[in-house]
Amino acid sequence: MEIRCIVVDDAPLAIDKLEDFVEKLQILKLVKTFTNGIDAIGFIKSNTVDLVFLDIQMEGFTGFQFLESLKIRPQIIITSAYSEYALKGYDFNVTDYLIKPFAFERFVQAVDKVINILSGSNGNEKSFMFVKTEYRIERVSFNDILYIEGMREYLQVVTTKTKIMTLQSFSSMEAILPLGNFFRVHKSFIVALDKIDNIERGIIKIRDKMIPIGLNYKDQFNAIIKNLKNN
Repeated sequence: MEIRCIVVDDAPLAIDKLEDFVEKLQILKLVKTFTNGIDAIGFIKSNTVDLVFLDIQMEGFTGFQFLESLKIRPQIIITSAYSEYALKGYDFNVTDYLIKPFAFERFVQAVDKVINILSGSNGNEKSFMFVKTEYRIERVSFNDILYIEGMREYLQVVTTKTKIMTLQSFSSMEAILPLGNFFRVHKSFIVALDKIDNIERGIIKIRDKMIPIGLNYKDQFNAIIKNLKNN
């Protein structure tokens, strides 16, 4: 599998960073970079593009104008320094929204989501996953998961029935979980959105567990909650 991608960003340093990140993933093939969205739209019309890394705040022709103009819609990963655009970004059904400056690990998480969608193995098509523990492999229903907590090199998957310890990483777990059903709210926590009992003063309550909302995740989480409320 090869994912043909382009970068649309008017900042040369941002393009350089994405070129470096793309080069590290063999599955990605960077076919072209653009400093404006108008030229990128013309290119997409006559070339195969599977994925666009798209800046929002660009002079003259914004990323949102680019999205509104697209008739052929590749997968979109927004790369922006402005978290306040996250809600509007998800209105365009973008695959992921990366806040600059983002680390390579976070970049990989976003690309993993694209891989799942393009390969037809998006977690939304399945109702369960298999989790490897020390002694066995457990089948876990997505609907049973309350939250996932990081514990040093381990993850603890807490469900309505049990707690499971696994050596999987957060990035691999996020690639498996159904898009839109789970959200990483802290460097040490992923929560099931439909299992949240209440949110108060930056703390999520799920049953008896109090989960903090990390500063780096706050704006995107609030945007998603607002979007769910409006729907």
